Amino acid sequence: MNASSQAKVPWHLWAVGVFGLLWNSFGCFDYFMSMTKGAEYMRSAGMTEAQIAHFGEYPSWMVAVWAVGVWGALLGSLLILIRSKWAVEVFLASLVAFVISLIYAYGVSPMPGSGVGMMAMQGVILALCIFFLWYAGRARKSGLLR
Repeated sequence: MNASSQAKVPWHLWAVGVFGLLWNSFGCFDYFMSMTKGAEYMRSAGMTEAQIAHFGEYPSWMVAVWAVGVWGALLGSLLILIRSKWAVEVFLASLVAFVISLIYAYGVSPMPGSGVGMMAMQGVILALCIFFLWYAGRARKSGLLR
């Protein structure tokens, strides 16, 4: 990449990429800690014993869906930073995984004690998933991602 093509990259691409990297790293941290520290981590995060037990009953395919969602979002952010057109498909896979997890969590097997705070946080996550996909699509269409 030469200096002139570097200069054409708008500031918002870097801002969205870095913000996405930071935001999505929290989801990856939560996933990693839940998988490695289990109930101990979940208790420290404020989950009740009933919620921890419910989480322990998640089918392995749901854990895989969660992994696709969080790690895909992190990868999508990295792909924006390296200006790869594949960010769109990766963010789409992440969004689809998140929607599947919402359907499971609210329609198939609701977690006990899920309150308004958890629903609000899920709403923020959904909005950001949609934003990152939209942004990546616009960036690819305008030639910023190749």
